[in-house]
Amino acid sequence: MSVETFVPETSVITVTPSAAKHFAAKLAATPGKIIRLSTKPSGCTGYAYVIDFADSPEEGDVVIEVNETLKLSVAQSAVPMLRNTELDYVKEGVNGILKFNNPNVVDACGCGESFSVS
Repeated sequence: MSVETFVPETSVITVTPSAAKHFAAKLAATPGKIIRLSTKPSGCTGYAYVIDFADSPEEGDVVIEVNETLKLSVAQSAVPMLRNTELDYVKEGVNGILKFNNPNVVDACGCGESFSVS
């Protein structure tokens, strides 16, 4: 399996402490799993973010070691769309939401379902 590893600060995705804490809490109930990020065609502007639990990275994924207990895997096809993105977890009222602060987005739909990149 060919897996490329980057430190979070170097280019694909950075994860805020709040998002890391959120993912750690989600993974606590599923030992041995990792978080896998990808994109899929969706909505009126092009793509949607996909966040899944996975047993291991898929071939070609970029693996980001956020800390000693948290690994993220980014699908190779999503890397160009996610490059330099900050993943954050914020509270909005009583709800918590993952936010992709993605500098590559050139357009997003009004409901926040999808985005497009140049």
